[in-house]
Amino acid sequence: MSKRKSALGRGLGALLPDSGVQDAIDASPGIESTKLYNFDERIRTAGSINEVDVQSVLPNPYQPREHFDEQALQELSDSILELGIIQPITVRSAGANRYELISGERRLKAAKLAGLTRIPAYIREADTEAMLEMALVENVQREALNPIEVALGYRRLIDECSLTQEDVAVKIGKNRSTIANFLRLLKLPPLIQAGLRDGILSSGHARALLSLENESLQRQVMEEIVENDLSVRDVERRVKELQKPTKKVAPKLKEMSGAEKIELSRFSERIRRVLGTKVMVKPAPTGSGGKIELEYYSNEDLERIADFFDR
Repeated sequence: MSKRKSALGRGLGALLPDSGVQDAIDASPGIESTKLYNFDERIRTAGSINEVDVQSVLPNPYQPREHFDEQALQELSDSILELGIIQPITVRSAGANRYELISGERRLKAAKLAGLTRIPAYIREADTEAMLEMALVENVQREALNPIEVALGYRRLIDECSLTQEDVAVKIGKNRSTIANFLRLLKLPPLIQAGLRDGILSSGHARALLSLENESLQRQVMEEIVENDLSVRDVERRVKELQKPTKKVAPKLKEMSGAEKIELSRFSERIRRVLGTKVMVKPAPTGSGGKIELEYYSNEDLERIADFFDR
């Protein structure tokens, strides 16, 4: 017997005692006793654990995990070669000798990497909705996903399984506020989500950034986090600083020289002589341009001044 074959047997043995598996096999009518690592084709029914061809297992279309750590997969592969498959994958039937993965994609990938051709699998009945729910719940419960994958998993449970946040909280075993906080991460712009997915930012950093409604400010603070290795507390303080209302600074009045004051008075006097009324010439604070104010003392006086401009 090859090393890989015996390793697979020891793995199932660690999961179920020999007697328990044998009892399950003996309970199947017309099935003869078989070795643990060589299940009979005839007992591959829903509710049983069997060996299946790794090539016969189709990927799970509802898998929330998007990234698999290559080093971790290699370590799991080495462990499988040494100890076997400790926990079977879970599948549903997809036709004659074909299966669709529900959970255990890392184990399946690692088994292929180890060169195994067969893998123990728990076959169960599941419709599409139940399969989606099982796959998502199984993955997020393991806490091996990054925060964005978890948030997307929660969102799919809500949207595709018609669950409420409270329903998801019960199924996952978390507080509803935890579910809500993960879902809020999906409101962040793509660049921030990518940083969170890649481990550049923590969930605490991301939640602090959610307080900033301006995307450009969020990106600015993200750059500061990366460049200065800011803690979550640092980011919270930085966000508060950016949220403080900015005080409008009054333009500084240009100080007029004595010659400019004399010139301004001369212009005022020239206009007064022409219009026959009091004139105020007010330069702008910046020293460029300004305004002229005229006084009138009755409607007739106003009409007199207006008639002057009609000439």
